[in-house]
Amino acid sequence: MSGKLFAQAIIKVLSGVVIVGALLFLPAGTFAYPQAWLLLGILFLPMFAAGFVMMAKCPELLKKRLNAKEEQAEQKTVVMLSGLMFIGAFVFAGLSFRFGWLMLPGWASCAAAAVFLLGYALYAEVLRENEYLSRTIEIQEGQKVVDTGLYGVVRHPMYMTTLLLFLSMPLVLGSAISFLIMLAYIPIIAKRIRNEEEVLEKGLDGYTAYKQRVRYRVIPFIW
Repeated sequence: MSGKLFAQAIIKVLSGVVIVGALLFLPAGTFAYPQAWLLLGILFLPMFAAGFVMMAKCPELLKKRLNAKEEQAEQKTVVMLSGLMFIGAFVFAGLSFRFGWLMLPGWASCAAAAVFLLGYALYAEVLRENEYLSRTIEIQEGQKVVDTGLYGVVRHPMYMTTLLLFLSMPLVLGSAISFLIMLAYIPIIAKRIRNEEEVLEKGLDGYTAYKQRVRYRVIPFIW
């Protein structure tokens, strides 16, 4: 276990807690925003635990995901749009709590939290199934097509899980307005997937045949 990698992972998680907390609590004007504390708990505690597991079993994958930076201009745009989407969704969630704008009942937050945790479990399964998984679009040395497990159901199970995670986040926060903002994630990942599949078809042997076998990209029988 690398001390440097451990410190990097801890700093990244703590930075995330501070940034997301600020985006939620400052607009809310109070720390007494229970849905925000619920999201922080279910978002960062499993992330912290997963980091320890990855560090013990697959430190190279953890290192890859911590240090990944997009090189393609098109994907840098996707990352920027995603960042703006998150900022808008979190800020409007805080403002919605503060001013009572279209807030959802408590049971909706609890149900959304269960969906979020399901998404996290699926995310962990995708990480287990695909050792080549990267946060950036690239072809790695020795990479092969993975077509078993969730990859036998949809071609991009990671995006399937992030769709569950990201669309449940604003519902955990109890904000209908934030949910509408997060719907922007659908065209954002559609753009990323188009670019990713172009790269994979050109550089990864067997990917074109895999596309013919597995028809759906993200949502079975729909997309």
